[in-house]
This record gives sequence, structure tokens and C-alpha cells, in this order.
Amino acid sequence: MAQIRGTASYNLGNQNPFGGPGRADATDDPSPLDAIREQTSKIEDWLETLSDPVKPYLPALGRFLIVVTFLEDALRIITQWSDQLLYLHDYRHIPYGLTHLFLAVNVVAMLTCSILVIARKHSEYAVTGLFGVVVTQALGYGLIFDINFFLRNLSVTGGLFMVLSDSWVRKRFAPAGLPSVDEKDRKMYFQLAGRILLIFLFLGFIFSGKWNFWRVLVSIFGFISCVMVVVGFKAKWSAVILVVILSIFNIFVNNFWTLHAHHPQKDFAKYDFFQILSIVGGLLLLVNMGPGHISVDEKKKVY
Repeated sequence: MAQIRGTASYNLGNQNPFGGPGRADATDDPSPLDAIREQTSKIEDWLETLSDPVKPYLPALGRFLIVVTFLEDALRIITQWSDQLLYLHDYRHIPYGLTHLFLAVNVVAMLTCSILVIARKHSEYAVTGLFGVVVTQALGYGLIFDINFFLRNLSVTGGLFMVLSDSWVRKRFAPAGLPSVDEKDRKMYFQLAGRILLIFLFLGFIFSGKWNFWRVLVSIFGFISCVMVVVGFKAKWSAVILVVILSIFNIFVNNFWTLHAHHPQKDFAKYDFFQILSIVGGLLLLVNMGPGHISVDEKKKVY
């Protein structure tokens, strides 16, 4: 009896002295939130299994897509050299000689830096060169105050930041003279900046154009995915959703291949098409690398 009283008084073995269910019995039934988490985890595991065959190719594909807009732009300048010179001289009032130098430097920088990005060589210098091209073209062509151009190029810059983060992830050793903690911090902050900048193109899409039912539906899903990408909550699959939305939008809206060769909107549609491809490339790198340390997903691992 003493043993029974002692056990009952200390409530050992999760036994309730009043005959009710013990603590273990009370927590046997999962809460609705736990059930949702369990189901979402199963879906994520299933999607991870489906994506395993393409994962090894995501970094190379992402890097190529990020620079494809620069490659197309370089090709366009070469094939429309005289028209570009005429525009810069007659409409931008840039003296002859400087127009030739401006175009030549842009073409060389875009081709050289794009090849370096694809080859994963000297990524820091390559990204700096491409960012310089974005700034100089905005000034040279007078597009610095064009809101759509500005938002698109913010997203392209976000893709370039993801290239830097990817190169630091893959680097086995920190650069000479830099402690490894600095390398980790740089990667962390550039991943955050890249995530934030990548979504500006979609924000531009939301606030421009005519509204209809499908546009509202896509905007709602896209905006939610953008917020999840920025805060880093389920960031990989939010980025996948944005990739799907942008790809479908690109094919059906920027279908420049259906326009006549002399159609006035052909070049604009082609330009928009390849810029969106670059942003899709940045999102693919996000899918491959994850959101980084400054994110809800990473904090969940800690807590």
C-alpha cells in the first residue's frame, strides 16, 4: 500500500489520481495545425522525390537563364548596329565616337561576363561587369525613370546576387585574406537581397495592365508567393510557383515569334521575354540553394 500511495502521490507513469486520462493520453490526438504540418511535409517529400532527377542541372540552367538577356542584348546590338548608333546620336544626343565606344564596351562586357557566369569563373568580377551594363544602359538609353524598366532590372540584379551567393556556396575555401565568417555573412546577406529584389518584376506586373478575373487570380497567388519568398517561408516551393506563373505569362504574352519581322512591338516583346527568363533563372537558383540563414525556414530548423 505504501508503494501504491507513493506512486499515486507523485503521479508517476502519467497516471491521474482522480481516474481521468493522463497527460500522455491527452496529447495523443494531434491538433489541426499538427495535422496540416504533417500533410504539407508529405507533399514536400513527394515533390522533393519528383524533383531529384533535375536537381543536378538547376545551377547550370539557372546561371544560363540569368545571363540570357545579356547575350540576346549583345546580339541585338551587333545585328542592329547602325540603328543603335542613329538612336543614340539623334535622340540621345551622344556625339559620334562616344556612341561607338558605348556600344562596343557594352557588347564586350555582356559577352565576356556572361560566359564567365556560365563557366562559374570569376563570378564577382562578372556580376560587377553585368551590373555596370545595367546602370550604363539605363543612363545611355534614358530609361532610368521608366518604372517598368526599373522594376525589371531590380529583379535582374536580384538574379545576379543569387549568382554571387551560388558561387560562394560552392567555393571550398574563402578568398585569401578574408576570414571564413566574412564569407558566410556575405553569402547570407546577398541571398536575402537577391530574394527581395527578385520579386519586383512581379510587383510591376500586378500594378500595370488591365484587370480581369484571371489577372486578379494570378496576382493573388503570385503576391502570396512573393511574400513567402521574401520572408523565406516555404521559399523553395513559393519560388517554383513564381517560375510556373512567369513562364506561362512569358509564353502567352511575350510571344515575339508570332509577330511580323517589322512589327513595332517585336523588339519590345523579345526584350521582355528574355528579361523574364533571367528572373526565372534567379528563382531556379533560389530553388536549388534555399533561402539562406535569414529566413523563416532556417529559423524553424533552429527552434
